[in-house]
Amino acid sequence: MRGFSYEGPGHGRSTATKTPQGGPISAEPRINDRIRVPEVRLVGPNGEQVGIVPIAKALELARESDLDLVEVAPTARPPVAKLMDYGKFKYESAMKAREARRNQAHTVIKEIKLRPKIDPHDYETKKGHVVRFLKAGDKVKVTIMFRGREQSRPELGFRLLQRLADDVEELGFVESRPKQDGRNMIMVIGPHKKKAEAKAERAAAARPQRPEGDEA
Repeated sequence: MRGFSYEGPGHGRSTATKTPQGGPISAEPRINDRIRVPEVRLVGPNGEQVGIVPIAKALELARESDLDLVEVAPTARPPVAKLMDYGKFKYESAMKAREARRNQAHTVIKEIKLRPKIDPHDYETKKGHVVRFLKAGDKVKVTIMFRGREQSRPELGFRLLQRLADDVEELGFVESRPKQDGRNMIMVIGPHKKKAEAKAERAAAARPQRPEGDEA
């Protein structure tokens, strides 16, 4: 952790948005026969570059492979389309988004406040709190509070934050580098991934189990 710097001050339901004129624009990509361009830059199902091919040829390859032709970069010239199982892709994307929301909902940010000239005993006490929070899988927002003339010496706060980061590096990492926020200097320390995952698993295990087929 040493050496960081701080910052100074057709498949499933489609969703739609409105244009200024009130017409809907689909938020989903165009697929198969809805792709109305003369040619596309085709990408294979495993990410291999096929090259620029006529749209008819791309659709033929999709049918032969029992896959969908999905427009993934409509603004490119020519547009980029990929061969994929679009139904499976949508399902996996929805599951990833759901898991991300679930993990985000259980992310807790604790806060510890320090003075730039904190005495050794108080520092050890505050560090102990940070250690406890990180071990529990929580993020920690560390705030250095400057008063009076201390504001002209931000390096005091920076050195203190760097010292704290070094002292707890086995448990957490600097997720947000020190930055000035008015009279305060703020840094966020996140727990290492295994700690955060363990907390998410404990939270999931504590939730009531839904019967199979009962969708949230």
